[in-house]
Amino acid sequence: MADTPYRPLRPIPRVIFASRWLQLPLYLGLIVAQGVYVYHFLVEVWHLLSHVTTYDETKIMLVVLGLIDVVMISNLLIMVIVGGYETFVSRLGIDNHPDEPEWLDHVNAGVLKVKLSMALIGISSIHLLKTFIDAEQRSSHTIMWQVIIHVAFLASALAMAWVDRMVSHHPHPAPGAGHGSANGATQQTH
Repeated sequence: MADTPYRPLRPIPRVIFASRWLQLPLYLGLIVAQGVYVYHFLVEVWHLLSHVTTYDETKIMLVVLGLIDVVMISNLLIMVIVGGYETFVSRLGIDNHPDEPEWLDHVNAGVLKVKLSMALIGISSIHLLKTFIDAEQRSSHTIMWQVIIHVAFLASALAMAWVDRMVSHHPHPAPGAGHGSANGATQQTH
C-alpha cells in the first residue's frame, strides 16, 4: 500500500494542530526542574559524605532513601518530558539510536499514564518507608493519611491499567467498517 501524499491543512485545522507547540515551554521548564533536582541530589550526596562518621545507620538510611526519592522523581520527569513531547508535540526522530529508551517504542497516552502512575506509586512507597523508619517523629494521624494516600495511588493505578487493557483489547472498528458501510463490507447480525 502506497503512502498517502501529504495534503496541506486548511487554516483553522493548521492553527489547531500547531497549537501543540504551546507545550514546548512546559517541557523546557521541566528540563530546568530536572537540573534543580540534579543540584539537590549532589548537595545531599556531599552532605552525606561530610557526615559519614557522625550519622547513625537510621540517619544514613533516611538520607539514602531521600536520594532514591530524588532519582525516582527525576525518572518521572524524564518520562513526562520525553514521552509527553513524543506523544503530544512532535516525534523526536531517534529511531534506531543506540540510546533510545526501550519504553519509547510503544509509548502512547494510555501507556504513559500507566507508567506515570507506577512511578508515583514508587515515589509514594519511598515516602512511606521513610515515615515508617522515622515513625517516632510522626503522629499516627500523619502516618494514617500517608497510608491512605498510598492505597489511593495503588487503586487508581490498577483502575488506569485495567481501563487501558480493556481499551487496547477492544479496538474501535475502522472508519467505514461494520453496519451500513458503503464499501461492500457485510453487515453483522446479532
